[in-house]
Amino acid sequence: MKTIKWGFIGCGDVTKQKSGPAFQKIENSEVVAVMSRNPEKAKAYATERGIGKWYDDAQELVDDPEINAVYIATPPSSHATYAIMAMKAGKDVYVEKPMAVTYEECTRINRIAKEMGRKCFVAYYRRYIPYFLKVKELTSNGTIGNVINIQIRFAQPPRELDYNRDNLPWRVQPDIAGGGYFYDLAPHQIDLLQDMFGYILEASGYKSNRGGLYEVEDTLSACFRFDNGLVGSGSWCFVAHDSAKEDRIEIIGDKGMISFSVFTYDPIALHTERGREEIIVENPKHVQQPLIQAVVDDLLGKSTCTCDGESATTTNWVMDRILGKI
Repeated sequence: MKTIKWGFIGCGDVTKQKSGPAFQKIENSEVVAVMSRNPEKAKAYATERGIGKWYDDAQELVDDPEINAVYIATPPSSHATYAIMAMKAGKDVYVEKPMAVTYEECTRINRIAKEMGRKCFVAYYRRYIPYFLKVKELTSNGTIGNVINIQIRFAQPPRELDYNRDNLPWRVQPDIAGGGYFYDLAPHQIDLLQDMFGYILEASGYKSNRGGLYEVEDTLSACFRFDNGLVGSGSWCFVAHDSAKEDRIEIIGDKGMISFSVFTYDPIALHTERGREEIIVENPKHVQQPLIQAVVDDLLGKSTCTCDGESATTTNWVMDRILGKI
């Protein structure tokens, strides 16, 4: 392949700023078709962005001979179906996170990828953007000494749609999302930590519904252990008061500590014997662009992208263990 010619399955919000424009900006990458089950939406999206073809049937898109790679940007419940459909049609895939709604579905995608000789990448784009690369550098170069503990703390108030029992957002519908907001947001946190410190081999947790706005869990606590013996813990609350909002991971070493956010990109706080220092790191306008560049380079045989299906599957395993699904 000299050019990666993409077909999008799904053209929702995530594709409009975070990812979609990047596919067109990268050299040797081109978006040739988009698909939505709503034909008016697919046509409007394609027309607005100068994309030549649109479909309202996923099978027609993956069968398009001009397309050689498929971006799957739908809710998680359809990730496995579309990824397998595309790979069986001879296309490589780039799947939004989480990879699927269960660990078992992830392993199924990997099995088909191996059988068909196709590549599967997953959109854990934070691994590749400058903010988190700086955190990784600080943890690996001895700035805070030997890392001895990790703590995740996340709290946010309910969203406006969470109060609408007749039309709840899909992210709190487990048959579509795999769980509640934990399954939507925690994957980024867990993936980052595994990229920095290795695979998590043990994980357990407690879940509860404290707000009563929907049926799935809205509050969780967990503990986990990495393959190198490092231990950590996490707490998540999605029905907190606004005054309790928090988005923080603390990496504690024997010579200091790093504190950073995952979603708000607050300045990285470095605590050492010198005191507290703030490090400001700018991210690209389209935050998925560095990862998409790595995916394109991998497909062109220039380098290897680490955000593959195998590594993404371990994140689903950790979440399923915390939720008691396995």
